[in-house]
Amino acid sequence: MSATRGKTALALTRVWHHTSAENRVLGNMASRIAWVLMGKHKPTYDPAVDAGDYVVVSEAAKVHLTGKKGTDKVYYSHTGFMGGLKAVPITRMKERRPEEIIRRAVSGMLPKNTFRDRRLERLKIFAGPAPATYDRNVLRTWRDQQASTVGSSTMSSSPLSPQV
Repeated sequence: MSATRGKTALALTRVWHHTSAENRVLGNMASRIAWVLMGKHKPTYDPAVDAGDYVVVSEAAKVHLTGKKGTDKVYYSHTGFMGGLKAVPITRMKERRPEEIIRRAVSGMLPKNTFRDRRLERLKIFAGPAPATYDRNVLRTWRDQQASTVGSSTMSSSPLSPQV
C-alpha cells in the first residue's frame, strides 16, 4: 500500500460554494470561508497545495457585528508618506464598500504566505444578491446549524452542510 497521496485533477477539482451574509456574525462566517478557501474540508488537504474551492458571498451589507464593533471599529491604512495614516470607521466602510469588510476579515484569517492572494481571488463578494452568472456555478450552499440542536454529531456541525 502506498503512503503517498495522488495529485490527480479529480482530487484537486474546485467546487463553487454560496453563503448569504444576512444576519451572520462576521468573525464566525469569515473563519468558515477561510476554511473552505484553504481546502481544509477536503480529505486530500495538503498545506503545500492550493486546493481550496470558490466561495460566493451575497448580502454583504447585512452582515452582523457583535458588541460595540458596529460603531467603534476602525480600519487603518498608511500611504507610506509621513503623517499618512488613514482611518476609516466601519460605519463609512459599510455604506461605501460593504464587501471590503468581509474581504479584510477573511484575509486576516488566511495564512500569511504566497497562496493568500490566489485564495482571495476565489472569494466573490456582493453587497446585494449574487448575479445569476455566479448562481449557475454554485454546487453547494451552506448555512449555520441551529444552536437548539444539542447533542448532534460532529458531522452536522460542519459549515458545509448542504441546504435541502
